[in-house]
Amino acid sequence: MASGRADAEKEIKRNPHGDFKSVEASRPPFDTSATFHFTQAPKPSWKAGDGPNEPSSLQKNHRQINPYEDGRPVVHNYKLLISAIIPRPIGFVSTISADGKSTNLAPFSYFNLVNHDPPMFILGFAGGMDKAKDTLKNLLDTKEAVINIITEEYIEAANYTSINAPDAVSEWSFSGLHAEKSTHVKPDRVKEAVFSIEAKLVDTVEWTSKNPATPDKKTGVTAFVEGVNFWVREDAIDEQGVLIDPAVMKPISRLGGITYARSTQAFELPRPDYEEVTKDPEVAKLAKPKGESQL
Repeated sequence: MASGRADAEKEIKRNPHGDFKSVEASRPPFDTSATFHFTQAPKPSWKAGDGPNEPSSLQKNHRQINPYEDGRPVVHNYKLLISAIIPRPIGFVSTISADGKSTNLAPFSYFNLVNHDPPMFILGFAGGMDKAKDTLKNLLDTKEAVINIITEEYIEAANYTSINAPDAVSEWSFSGLHAEKSTHVKPDRVKEAVFSIEAKLVDTVEWTSKNPATPDKKTGVTAFVEGVNFWVREDAIDEQGVLIDPAVMKPISRLGGITYARSTQAFELPRPDYEEVTKDPEVAKLAKPKGESQL
């Protein structure tokens, strides 16, 4: 399995740098003084019907890309999508084997929240059930996992668990992170995580390639897991147990390639209320039947 992962990385060529450490050394240091703060929205003077903040974007041309075009390598779709669908949250998943003898820890950016009652999350795995990597195999066998949210405080450690280690080698020891017992599932949570989710498997969907060059190939699995218990650091949560402070959490997200991002700046935009905003005659004029409003 480890050699398979190494071969996949060589094919994808995720790292565009020959000597990454030299490239990194040429960049400014990580700005530890940057803290989460609010700004105004990009255009506070925007009014209903104003359209884009930058009208010149309408003069830009678009290229159409057929993901199934003859001769288009599947890896091109992968690179395109992970550089376009950004930023992506990262699920840092802890699992344990059915016999309890082997633990696994790995980051996944094919991850998101999809429902709150019940709390439902999705995890995406490359490859089919027949080539399940450790996390997916353990999840299928035990129906349990812990999803930890990655933050600035341990991003390097979390990234190192993506190493293509042999099956019998633990990612936990490479990371230097600390395991803490869960309550309702067997896999441990990451103690350094500000927020962790104890989860149980609900369902899986296996995907089949639509690429003409690889008909019937099993290309991925999406797992739906239910959050059955949450852990949140006391200094990050409000008294009611409702809101986590992003200034304390310092979340890290995934961009394309080997690029990560931090969240240090935000703005707020209230949702408009139809009855209120249409009291303005100028806004009311914009209310048209569906089908007539696409100019």
